[in-house]
Amino acid sequence: MAKVSPRTLSGFMELLPDSQMKMERMMEVLRQSYGVYGFTPLDTPIIESAEVLLAKGGGETEKQIYRFSKGDSDLALRFDLTVPLAKYVAAHYGELTFPFRRYQIGKVYRGERAQRGRFREFYQADIDVIGDGKLDIINEAEIPAIIYSTFTKLGISKFKIKVNNRKLLNGFYTMNGMDSKAGDIMRTVDKLDKIGSEKVRQLLIDDVKMLPCKAENVLDFMAIKGSNAEVIAALERFRGMDATFDTGLDELKTVARYLADFGVPEENFAIDLTIARGLDYYTGTVYETEMTEHPEIGSVCSGGRYDNLAEYYTDKQLPGVGISIGLTRLFYVLGEQGLLSDELITAPCDALVIPMTEDLGYAISAATALRQAGVRTQLYSEKKKFKAKMSYADKLSIPFVVLVGEDEIKEGLLSVKDMASGEQVKLSPVQAAEHIAAAVAERNSGAVIKE
Repeated sequence: MAKVSPRTLSGFMELLPDSQMKMERMMEVLRQSYGVYGFTPLDTPIIESAEVLLAKGGGETEKQIYRFSKGDSDLALRFDLTVPLAKYVAAHYGELTFPFRRYQIGKVYRGERAQRGRFREFYQADIDVIGDGKLDIINEAEIPAIIYSTFTKLGISKFKIKVNNRKLLNGFYTMNGMDSKAGDIMRTVDKLDKIGSEKVRQLLIDDVKMLPCKAENVLDFMAIKGSNAEVIAALERFRGMDATFDTGLDELKTVARYLADFGVPEENFAIDLTIARGLDYYTGTVYETEMTEHPEIGSVCSGGRYDNLAEYYTDKQLPGVGISIGLTRLFYVLGEQGLLSDELITAPCDALVIPMTEDLGYAISAATALRQAGVRTQLYSEKKKFKAKMSYADKLSIPFVVLVGEDEIKEGLLSVKDMASGEQVKLSPVQAAEHIAAAVAERNSGAVIKE
């Protein structure tokens, strides 16, 4: 029979065990960080009815979605976690308590061209707060504050959360007679970091059909830079020209002030008028986060305020604000840059129990005692030579080997060998568990990401 060549589709990531352990550790940090702020975990189906998933589809979304039929059913793979959240909240409205705070870490699928750091299957890690009718603006400051806390715990310190407001942008376009093209302008301006101002200017003229002078006005507005206080002062010059602009400016000032109150240093957040977010459902504050020493990577965390996301599923007003980490992309880039820590324990267990007698009873009891004490333990039961057993532990970087021979059985002790230092001590099972647990906790106390 002809063999099928084992291969993974382009744009789909498979990690070796060492890397997978680091990815799992990142997810663990995210879950702990989100849980501290009172977010509940949620999972939604990967496959949805295409009608439900594409209720507000069209454009690039519909082009990239994985869509297929099963019998008479028109199905699709979710392309983000926000639209399924809107469906979930609308479907379970009567059973939920608002404001509803959830986090979700899950795979999403987009049929775009696979390239460096861009995948067709990838993990997103989202947090969202959904209100019933209203949602206070303090949530729009707390969300990026959570990202600051999370990134710090991961070990990332050189990053900046860029903040803007869509109302402010819409108001600016209205006062300049460009309100009918506001959506097209924002989607075009959103490409500034990727293609530069000159190409954006040409796109505004050629594709959006703007007059050159109007395109210049847009780019001049986007070029307002400086400290947060300086940017706000420059924007105050436009106050009174448009009510929507004034509302957006007030919201931006409030978010900036609360971000500072939440303990986010100014070097980690900045008002940036170029941030628009290409998706149409954002209506207020918007965010993008970049690693300051690697701006070529682009945004690794983005989101914003939306007021009408669930309107295609319900007549109820369910405003929300959220942010999403492109976890697979972030992990890939960190690995490529050599920034993932080599000091964390990535072995499948903390201790490998190696029996050196025919009777395995004491070794089994020892492994059971270690596991009951919370030590991740593997029992090596293969009939191999001692050298092969130690080589197994070494290849998997297992931090401790527990040797069980006739002397250990007679004494009721365990020989515990530290594979890093070579030190070996005889301890009771209780002492062995404490010794291994303490050493593992110390080695795992560092961050996932190198400074």
